[in-house]
Amino acid sequence: MLLVMDANIPTTLHEAISYFSNLDNCMRTAIALRWPDGKVACPTCGSTEVILLATRRIWKCKTKHPKQQFSAKVGIIFEDSPIGLDKWFTAIWLISNCKNGVSSCEVARALGVTQKTGWFMLHRIRKAMQDGTFEKAIGDFEVDESFIGGAARFMHKNKKAKITGTGGTGGGKAVVMGLLDRKTKKIRLRHVADTSGPTLQGFIREYVQGGSYIFSDAWRSYNGLDADYVHQVIDHAESYVNGNIHTNGIENFWSLLKRGLKGTYVSVEPFHLFRYLDEQAFRYNERKNDDGGRFALTLSQIVGRRLTYKELTGKNEPADESLS
Repeated sequence: MLLVMDANIPTTLHEAISYFSNLDNCMRTAIALRWPDGKVACPTCGSTEVILLATRRIWKCKTKHPKQQFSAKVGIIFEDSPIGLDKWFTAIWLISNCKNGVSSCEVARALGVTQKTGWFMLHRIRKAMQDGTFEKAIGDFEVDESFIGGAARFMHKNKKAKITGTGGTGGGKAVVMGLLDRKTKKIRLRHVADTSGPTLQGFIREYVQGGSYIFSDAWRSYNGLDADYVHQVIDHAESYVNGNIHTNGIENFWSLLKRGLKGTYVSVEPFHLFRYLDEQAFRYNERKNDDGGRFALTLSQIVGRRLTYKELTGKNEPADESLS
C-alpha cells in the first residue's frame, strides 16, 4: 500500500515539518493510512456508523460496546501513544532519511520529549521498517558474515580475559549474516547464533533458489553449497577480486552498518540488534529513492505493526499483531 495524501507530499524535512504542523493534515494522513478507502470503521466491531468528535479528533461508534471511542492511532504503531502525530511524522522522517541513523538523544532534543520516549518511538518505527517478504529469489548473491561488538583493546581487563579464539563469538560479539542480491542491489540480514555451516547455509537456502550463483569468501562453513548452487569462492588471503568473483558489495554494506552502530548508537544490546539491522537494511535497500519516497514507504507500513513497551523490553511474549 502506498501513502495516499493530497498532492502536497513533503519532499524535504522543512516541508514535512511545515505540512504536519497542521493537525488537520496529520488527521487526513492518518485516516488515509488506517482506512485507505476513506471509510472510518470501528476497530472493535467494524461498523462504519461512527460519529466524529471534532474537538478531540476521535470517533465514537454508534453501536454500544466497550471501547466505543477510538482514534486514528488504533491498529498502527502510534497506538496508545500520547505523543502528537506531528512529532511522530517528524521522527519517521528523521530515521528514514538519516544515512547513519538518528539517536534517541537527538530525537529527544529535536521533538522536546524525553530520551526514553525518543528511544521507544524509534523502536516502534523500526518495527514498521521490517521487510515482511519471504519469497525465494534466483540470481547472483554475495554472502558474508560479520561480527558486531566492541574492540578488545577498549574492554575492561575482566572482560578481555574471557575472550577466546579470534575474539568473535568467543569474545562476546554478535554474528550477523548478510545476503546481497546483485541484480536488485538489495540486502537481507539476520542476527544468527554462530558461524557454523548449518546456520549460515540454512539462511542461504531459506531465501535463495537452487541453481543461483553464490559468491563467498573461503570460510569453511560455506563448503557444501555446490550441491545446490553455483558456488564461487574468493580467498582473501590471495586476492579480493577475480573477475566477477568477489564480496565487495556486501563488505561495503558492513562498513555502513558499523558506522551507524558505532558512531550514532554507540552501544546496542544483542537483544535489540535485529531492529537496528532492519533499520539499516531499509535505508540501504531504498537508497535510490528520495527522502519523500522513503518517508512515504515507511508510513505505508505502520498499519498492524504495534510494539508495546513490555514486548520491547522483553517483559512478555510478542503479542498477536493481526488487526481484529
